[in-house]
Amino acid sequence: MKKYNIITTSLLMLGLTACSTEQAKKNTHVTSQLTAPGAPGAEPFWAYSGKTGIGTSFEQYQNGAYSDNAATGTVSKVWFSIAKGMITETMFGLIHQAQIKDMQFVVVGKDFTVTETDDLDVTIDYLYKDDKGRPLSLAYKVVSKDKQGRFSLEKHIFTDPDGQSLFVRSIFSTQLDGVKAYVTVNPYINNNGLDDFAKATEQGLVAWQDDNYLSLQGAQPFKQTSVGFTGKSDGLNELKTSQQLNNVYTNTGEQSGNVSLLAELGEISKSSQFDLTLSFGNNEQASFKEGQASLNRGYQHVLDNYNGKGEALGWQDYLQSLAPLNSMTAQTADNGKLLYTSAMVLKAQEDKTHAGALIASLSNPWGETVSAKTGSTGYKAVWVRDFYQVAMAFMAMGDTDTAKTAFEYLEKVQVNTNTPDNNGDTGWFLQKTHVDGELEWVGVQLDQTAMPLMLAWKLHQAGVLTDAELTNWYGRMLKPAADFLVDGGRAKILWNDTEITPPATQQERWEEQEGYSPSTTAAVVAGLITAADIAKMVGDEVNAKRYLATAKSYNADIENMMFTTAGNLESNASDGEYFIRIGQDKNANSNTKINANNGRDGFNKKQILDGGFLELVRYGVRDALAPSIVKTLPEYDDETLTDNLQVKYSFEFTDGSGTFAGYRRYGNDGYGEDEVTGANYGEGGQNSPGQRGRVWPFFTGERGHYEIAAANANNTLDATKQQAIKNSYVKGLEQFANQGMMLPEQVWDGVGNNKAGYTLGEGTNSATPLAWTHAEYVKLVRSLSDKQVWDHYPVVTKALK
Repeated sequence: MKKYNIITTSLLMLGLTACSTEQAKKNTHVTSQLTAPGAPGAEPFWAYSGKTGIGTSFEQYQNGAYSDNAATGTVSKVWFSIAKGMITETMFGLIHQAQIKDMQFVVVGKDFTVTETDDLDVTIDYLYKDDKGRPLSLAYKVVSKDKQGRFSLEKHIFTDPDGQSLFVRSIFSTQLDGVKAYVTVNPYINNNGLDDFAKATEQGLVAWQDDNYLSLQGAQPFKQTSVGFTGKSDGLNELKTSQQLNNVYTNTGEQSGNVSLLAELGEISKSSQFDLTLSFGNNEQASFKEGQASLNRGYQHVLDNYNGKGEALGWQDYLQSLAPLNSMTAQTADNGKLLYTSAMVLKAQEDKTHAGALIASLSNPWGETVSAKTGSTGYKAVWVRDFYQVAMAFMAMGDTDTAKTAFEYLEKVQVNTNTPDNNGDTGWFLQKTHVDGELEWVGVQLDQTAMPLMLAWKLHQAGVLTDAELTNWYGRMLKPAADFLVDGGRAKILWNDTEITPPATQQERWEEQEGYSPSTTAAVVAGLITAADIAKMVGDEVNAKRYLATAKSYNADIENMMFTTAGNLESNASDGEYFIRIGQDKNANSNTKINANNGRDGFNKKQILDGGFLELVRYGVRDALAPSIVKTLPEYDDETLTDNLQVKYSFEFTDGSGTFAGYRRYGNDGYGEDEVTGANYGEGGQNSPGQRGRVWPFFTGERGHYEIAAANANNTLDATKQQAIKNSYVKGLEQFANQGMMLPEQVWDGVGNNKAGYTLGEGTNSATPLAWTHAEYVKLVRSLSDKQVWDHYPVVTKALK
């Protein structure tokens, strides 16, 4: 790691010392010093994970990759997020490489100091919308009002599509005299909060770690600047106690740490405007150059290019390229507002160095209690299961280019002989990876090995993959995956040394239990049948027969292994016959326990319900009216079950039009806030027995998909039924969106200690926006528009008849 040369710094800072002397003449309380004390600063944590906005510029592909030579020009690799009215984690480079924790404004009067972390009235909206109120870009307007009426702050937030900068316009308003505005940034360079240096220069403020640099500068020169260690010498405490900076520092010295940048913008009045850039580069000069270029282009030019006005290609152009959106809008309950937002949110969560790398969420779950001492991707990483949902959503909204590029990316995360540390069998897909393919989690989840096969089949059916391309990918990626689903094998990589015998999976879709799972088996059967169809198309008749025979064999055992006829739920709705979540043995009626997890003790497997059985219908493995499916619905929907085992919860529409359904992942779920103490999940690095998984909105979409399938099976999907599904499941998902129209992973279900003060149905601090939730919404709207389930596989149904 680089050491900061204090002697060199002293020489460099002579000019700044002179500037500070001039400031001292105006304010005799200010003492200018070179090196800030207090290293390494306060312990770093990530920001609040419930984002109300995310953004990045839209960039076009060139030959399936992002390139500066594409029609959109320079590829901007900057992403930002907004939470509680503040700019939070902002990424540069790879999509998981956070460079700041937050950027917030501070308002200082004669007898008060208010930061954006204080209790303000905050609203968020989009800067560019059509006449129906639908967002046309991911540019935001955030208004924060002091509850005592002393000031208001309006922020306009977007990136420069032609450079590596976040552009922020701040507009302050106050009726008081002598009020000043400041801005402070807490850098977390290169995705951690402890290894940074900082200094003030004549151009502005800069922070760095190794060859990663961040700069803050304004269209107007800063009145005063200081750098320091967060919580120790960052200047905020002085502003809070004395309403002025008594000490300013020009660098943070030789020891790295959790640093902070602080700049005085100037006095504010009825309307005071400041344009700022947060810019990135591989050296100090490059970083400042990026910011200055954005400021020179100016607010309106940068915003217009970001939006796609005039000749520029931007977000508006992307939306216009999605042909199905117009017809799909008729099946929304909000006139397409969430649909347009979802389309952009999904596209924004793709890396721009590794085209097609689709992450789960631009957030770190329960971030403000998760240590940032070392790098963490959080949900800014690739899970093939979430990935599949998003790729299918791109297909649903007409973006076949991204869907195809995503499919081609998957080869990067399939285990082969060249995968680092692999000493086992190949063909399966890694549990979780960085977007560049770096290993992170290495459990075997058979649904994640099946879904690329299903996606390939869909892409070929839609004409997105040609016959020649399908043949090529069959040999390179699809056949090894199908072979693993038939033969299994040894997973021997990093910590994992496990023999996999399909259809038993090492982990099901919640990554927590081994055994026989309805949702996993649904994907495995569908994956093998689509693989058989592909094999037949490319002329591999032997394996086509093998894959199909194996799929039928797995299918024949589903009820015996996963549908109990001796259930023991204490439920008036139950006849004792229903699908279990998962079992470690092959007898669905045995009384074996599943493993303890997330702080919760293991339960008898027949006590634990989940919605995984609905995937059997979605993919075509079971008819919607199959007895085992229909018999499970009463237990799944039973709201009289003991609270820990209850899965379904009802929520009221805010317009008073009735109620809609929400579902937890499964009974006895511990992946959520503690219902006894109200603490975050895993707070302090330890699980607790009171942790409780909450309602996940995308299950409302899964249930809506089932209702479409059931109505088709009954021949009742007429206009009245279509409207009923829209006004329950589609509208329900829209209700779960926050003010910025971000859809969460989990929402508050009203059970236990509400330490955070959530309202019923409000997104918790787990992860927002969740790409899977947005994808499920898009697919549900497309399914309702088509009057058939979007990711249904008729070839599966036909093969199993």
